[in-house]
Amino acid sequence: MASKSVHADITLLLDMEGVIREATLSPTMAAESVDGWLGRRWSDIAGAEGGDKVRRMVEDARRSGISAFRQINQPFPSGVEIPIEFTTMLLGDRTGMIAVGKNMQAVTELHSRLIAAQQAMERDYWRLRELETRYRLVFDAAADAVMIVSAGDMRIVEANRAAVNAISRVERGNDDLAGRDFLAEVAAADRDAVRDMLAQVRQRGTALSVLVHLGRYDRAWMLRGSLMSSERRQVFLLHFTPVTTTPAIDDVDDDAVLRGLIDRIPDGFVALDSEGVVRHANQAFLDLVQIGSKPAAVGRSLGVWMGRPGADLSSLLTLLRRYKTVRLFQTTIRGELGTETEVEVSAVDGEDDQYIGVLMRNVARRLDAADDHDALRQALGPISKQLGRSSLRKLVKNAVSIVEQHYVKEALLRSKGNRTATAELLGLSRQSLYAKLNCYGFDDKGVVASAADGAEGASDDAED
Repeated sequence: MASKSVHADITLLLDMEGVIREATLSPTMAAESVDGWLGRRWSDIAGAEGGDKVRRMVEDARRSGISAFRQINQPFPSGVEIPIEFTTMLLGDRTGMIAVGKNMQAVTELHSRLIAAQQAMERDYWRLRELETRYRLVFDAAADAVMIVSAGDMRIVEANRAAVNAISRVERGNDDLAGRDFLAEVAAADRDAVRDMLAQVRQRGTALSVLVHLGRYDRAWMLRGSLMSSERRQVFLLHFTPVTTTPAIDDVDDDAVLRGLIDRIPDGFVALDSEGVVRHANQAFLDLVQIGSKPAAVGRSLGVWMGRPGADLSSLLTLLRRYKTVRLFQTTIRGELGTETEVEVSAVDGEDDQYIGVLMRNVARRLDAADDHDALRQALGPISKQLGRSSLRKLVKNAVSIVEQHYVKEALLRSKGNRTATAELLGLSRQSLYAKLNCYGFDDKGVVASAADGAEGASDDAED
């Protein structure tokens, strides 16, 4: 016991009732005075939370001779609270107990610092993730063509959508330039100039821009580059600016006005090349396919979003080659976030056979409203025949009953027979819904099943 008390920061001698008879502090805690503890129960001076732990330690020592280690925040007469880990042991002659405590303040502070460091690391991690996300969004949405090329082997590490379009080697389902030899994408006559420019960038950090021609159409671009260091290698950041002839002022104004009008059309509009790849899109089309920026849509096949992947686009292109114009072409547009929208397509093939204009109108609401209106009008048809045979009050009552039955059935169909969802759609309590179902003799499962049978029959008739 004596050896343990030497290494302890606080030692309490207790009687069998847990009353403190003697208290000893180590030199490291000599600044505290505990004379006021003598004659008091240990549980009474251990604080509100520590008192229960103290009682359990005393009880454990009485029963088994020694208690488990428990940490409490021990209040001292000076007003400070120090975290101390105690264990309680029964004396050999069972005349009392001894409680030995170790000051855990340093450990607690170290643990707090560890938690704070972990939280700081987590915050730094999420800041890094946020910066990476912002970089990715800016990189992909940038209208200018940007590439990252390995300085060692001149392989393309990364390219944004505008750079992919600049290369103009977009294949359906394969528009990734990563891993390709950058110099192979440059016209042969310009490769030496590009090598010289990149050599100057490597030596001096900067160089004058050079004129290059890229892709199968040999489009002209001004190329400038800079050298960056990544984790394991150096890379070139290449920026391409298109070289275009300056049109007349009137042409600039007219083109800007026309482009602005197209962008503000409430229906989706896209300009495609002869293979069905998007070259221009307005905001309404971006909303249909649930994409935030034009560069993210340009260069991708329209068939990615239309009806059956590839099939509906092939049908549309075949009709355009044959008739040059297409009207009232029905299909479905699938958005990037999973929505499906019924659309009506009108399209025209350009005079040079290079571009195709496609206009898409959302008809989902119109079709739903028309079907609903026709069904309700058909249900109300017999009421008009009762004019002159029944009083106005009875006609109105019958009409209200038919309208009510129609919308109860419609709500059952939309909720697929779920009565709770049906009641929410109608703004009724479940008891009121049950009353109306009983009144009109509706069976929710029967309504859904009959609607499904009707849909299958309509599909069979269409196939016949």
